[in-house]
Amino acid sequence: MADKMQAKWYVVHTYSGYENKVANDLATMVESRGMQDLIHDIKIPTETVTEIKDDVKREVERKIFPGYVLIKMIVTDDSWYVVRNIRGCTGFVGPASKPVPLTDAEVAALGVENIADEQDATKHSVEVGYKQGDTVTIISGPLKDFSGVVKTVDTENNMVCVLLSAFGKETPVELELDQIALAD
Repeated sequence: MADKMQAKWYVVHTYSGYENKVANDLATMVESRGMQDLIHDIKIPTETVTEIKDDVKREVERKIFPGYVLIKMIVTDDSWYVVRNIRGCTGFVGPASKPVPLTDAEVAALGVENIADEQDATKHSVEVGYKQGDTVTIISGPLKDFSGVVKTVDTENNMVCVLLSAFGKETPVELELDQIALAD
């Protein structure tokens, strides 16, 4: 009947905070109705963010697209009805709630096609409590208690460049993101 090659990724809008419930309820409905040949995969893209606030480093998981769930499915009257009538789902993204599949480029940009399970769907980023131009204090390492000004923040490589004033001369110093904190 349905060929797996026809399945496309679609975006479903949900009530804010209902993404996990919609995904779980839909997975349960697919299982109980035996619709695995129509609805192949359900994803909620997330990212792991490392927040550094008040010298405390925390890992927080955030939804990349709050209020949206991605579904790989073949659209038929039955599959459309099942998805559309999940509690918390407000409809498909598209004109007049008519399902419009994501393009191959959009799927590639989201990185959902190569993901084996939900854990692999998480991206990782770091969020710090300071920015370029802020005055900071070094809280660990050989330069502990020195103060300086943030020149650059490179969250991708977990590095920050701080300009330290020593002997009347500004010296750039590369540190890890969690080695500094905003000056009091």
